Amino acid sequence: MKHKGTVKLETERLVLRKFEISDAEEMFISWASSEKVTKYMTWQPYKSVDDVRGYIEYIISRYDNINNYNWIIEFKKNNQVIGSIDVVNWREDIEEIEVGYCLSDKYWHQGIMTEAFNKLIEFFFTEVGVNRIIAKHDVNNPNSGGVMKKCGLKYEGTHRQSGKNNTGICDTSVYAILKSDYI
Repeated sequence: MKHKGTVKLETERLVLRKFEISDAEEMFISWASSEKVTKYMTWQPYKSVDDVRGYIEYIISRYDNINNYNWIIEFKKNNQVIGSIDVVNWREDIEEIEVGYCLSDKYWHQGIMTEAFNKLIEFFFTEVGVNRIIAKHDVNNPNSGGVMKKCGLKYEGTHRQSGKNNTGICDTSVYAILKSDYI
């Protein structure tokens, strides 16, 4: 793989860019403090803007590492930050990355996460040289799986009691797309 790090990417409606300290308040209000948004996440809703700021400082400190990929999603129409998408795991030996994402519930069911994820798929296959991209979701969160399907990922199976999120231990559905599927 030819790592590039978190480079700025754009779609018709979105800018995928590095986090900035100034994003903290908007991130807190838009999605990071929402129990509805974080229901299936592995992290608890944030309690304060200062806590979000601390998280963003941590993310920023890792941007020097070129195999770190962590984007904030900015909606062009109103210049608001509305979510995030990142590589949560990778395996160099088989050229695989795992993508995770989170979006403000005000922007659900508008194709926004599909648009962001599709841009990442293009970037990782054409520029980084990844061979396989995977994503997982709690079986009780089928809308997340819908995004994966719309992006061309194929269902590979369900791992029983293989995850833990804010609902407890859960079954996890796994989806993947190969570079040969994409090309």
